[in-house]
Amino acid sequence: MWIIGLPRTATTSICVTMLALGYKTAHTAYLQSCLDEAQVIADTPVFCDYQALDKHYPNSKFIYLTRDLDKWLPSIHQLLSRMFHNLQREDGGFNPHLKRCFNQVFAPLTQENIASDEFLQACYANHQQGVTHYFANRPQDLLTLDIAAPDSFAKLIAFLGLPSDTQGEFPLINMKGKVTAWNKITHPLKIASTRNGRIDSQLAHLTI
Repeated sequence: MWIIGLPRTATTSICVTMLALGYKTAHTAYLQSCLDEAQVIADTPVFCDYQALDKHYPNSKFIYLTRDLDKWLPSIHQLLSRMFHNLQREDGGFNPHLKRCFNQVFAPLTQENIASDEFLQACYANHQQGVTHYFANRPQDLLTLDIAAPDSFAKLIAFLGLPSDTQGEFPLINMKGKVTAWNKITHPLKIASTRNGRIDSQLAHLTI
């Protein structure tokens, strides 16, 4: 199952929930073994590569996360501003999979564009339209979810095919611009995204 919402749409919160529901879960995936082993993967590279992943892993299910733009815009602005230097460095910075995904979805990624609500809103809309178009004839494979909605957990349970009386909730984490909560979570079903910081230079879904 792939969580294809953009960064700052509660990808970490839903990953924590999926762990609690008994799914092997990764928040980002930069190893082929992670892509193959995890039952649920969110964030990079999924929000960018969901179409290729769909072809490489047939019969997959997808959850598209949405968020009120009034809340998403300042949050993504803060995140991209903090990441900008390492996203654009040619002598290091973030790993190439992460750089490619952010620079593709938020293209052209410039400091001027990061500061523009109009630009960021257009990126959000383009991504949303791409998801809507891709799954237009496959509504059974896609759940669109805003975890702030009061019925969101019930919708998730129904989509997963779990008993309707399954208990749980979406934790509110990574608030006020923080994005490190996942690193601090320990759980037997948590799947590592890297191998002690190392990544696979090639991922199979990129070669199809």
